[in-house]
Parts: sequence; C-alpha cells; structure tokens
Amino acid sequence: MKMRRAYTECRFGQLHYVTAGTGTDKPILVLLHQNPSTILEYRFLIEAMSADRIVIAFDTPGYGMSDPPPEPLSIAGYAAAFEDGLAALGIGGPVDVYGFHTGTYLAAELALANPARVGRLALTGIPCRTPAERAERLASARATPPPTEDGAEIIDRLRGLWDFCVTQRRPGIPIQRAAEVFADRAKPLHRYWWAYNGVWSYDPEARLPLVTQPVLLAQPDEPITPQSLEAIRLFPNATVRMLPNLTRDIFEPEAGLDELVQALRAFLV
Repeated sequence: MKMRRAYTECRFGQLHYVTAGTGTDKPILVLLHQNPSTILEYRFLIEAMSADRIVIAFDTPGYGMSDPPPEPLSIAGYAAAFEDGLAALGIGGPVDVYGFHTGTYLAAELALANPARVGRLALTGIPCRTPAERAERLASARATPPPTEDGAEIIDRLRGLWDFCVTQRRPGIPIQRAAEVFADRAKPLHRYWWAYNGVWSYDPEARLPLVTQPVLLAQPDEPITPQSLEAIRLFPNATVRMLPNLTRDIFEPEAGLDELVQALRAFLV
C-alpha cells in the first residue's frame, strides 16, 4: 500500500504525518510513536494495517519532521497537537488509536481530550512507574546537559543509540534498515529528552482511570511488561493479549510483526 507524506497544522506549527489506505467502513487508525522515534518506526505496520482501512501516523512535535514546541511539554500538551491536527484534517471520528511506549500515554490523553473523536485504544508497553521512580527519572531528564562545542555528550549518546538500534537488533533485520532507524532517532538528540519530560511528569494513576473507551494491551515480552500489566488495570474497560514470541523490534517483519497485526485486527474489527 502506497504511503503519502503530508503536513497539517497544529498549535506549534506544521505537524508531519504519513497516510495510507482507502476509505472503508472501518474507522481511521491513528498511530502515535515512542520517543525519540518517528513515523519511520511504523513503516511496515502502516503497510499491513492499511490494507483495509485508512491509517494516519503522526510525528510528535519536535521529532521527525514535525515542528518543535517552544519548550518541553506535558503529555496533554503533545496530545493537544494531535487533536489540532485531526481537526485541521476535518476528521471528526471516531478514530481508533494505537500507541507504543510514549505513544500509550499520548493515546490516552488524546482520548481524554476529545472522547467523541476516539473510539478504541490499542496499546503496547505502558511506561508506568512508581511516583518515586518517575520523580527520579524526571529529574535526570531535566538535568540533561545541552550540546557542547566538543560534542562529547552527543557522541556518547550516539554510540549507545547505535548499539541499541544496530548491534542489538533482532536476527534477520537488515543492517540497512537498522542504520536507517538509527539515523532517524539520532536527529533530535539535542532535545531527545523533551518527550521524557512529559512521560515522567505524567500521573497514570490519576489519568488512565478516566479513559472510558475500550482498550487493548497487546504486550510482547519486554522489560516493562510488569509495569504494563499493572497499568492496564487502571483502565475501566480493558483487555490483555500477551505476545510472548515478540521481544524487541516488534514493528519489523523479521521480528514477528504479523503476530502484532493479528492482535490489532482482532480488536479493531
């Protein structure tokens, strides 16, 4: 399915998105990525899910090709940009929303911002931590030093990012694809922590129980699986689908993407 790149407007300027698929009786599916990733993460998921519905994937403001906000935002602040974008596109809803890691909170806040616009939520990897852990991680994120002339901090971060994206990738994933993902995530390294400001200042215990839409947790075997299973209990209308054969790089065909697609299709009927 051919993907088309375009821009819509939000309160921070231009909001970049990719769309694929044609109109059917199925709701539009909106994809919200983790940080510091971009739409690129979802390339193969977009292709798979757009076979029978319209799919729209947004770059979070400040990531990918979306204009940045003037300062780090709350999760609600980022979600407001997506609400602006959908309104500017004339999409009244209800749309379905899928979010991964950071995108799980973004999806929840988008659902809370305009409940009539969002029908169902599918989530993977909810980054729910205790209040003490959130406070510690928030302080660490806000203490990230700015770039220096020698680039030492950025270069160190790039080494860690290469190890994660390329060296530690699942067997079978081409190095060209892994390097592409690395380069995509490296682009915002001077402000990579901005979205973490939203993640670690978010209060899931207060916010997630307010989401009344049906919610699916499609959960692979990953380090935050226990936190995800705790967090999903906060939603009043949620189901869980465990995906134990998936570990990391779950949006790559070589890592078992089809299993995730099947879980999403079964829920987003």
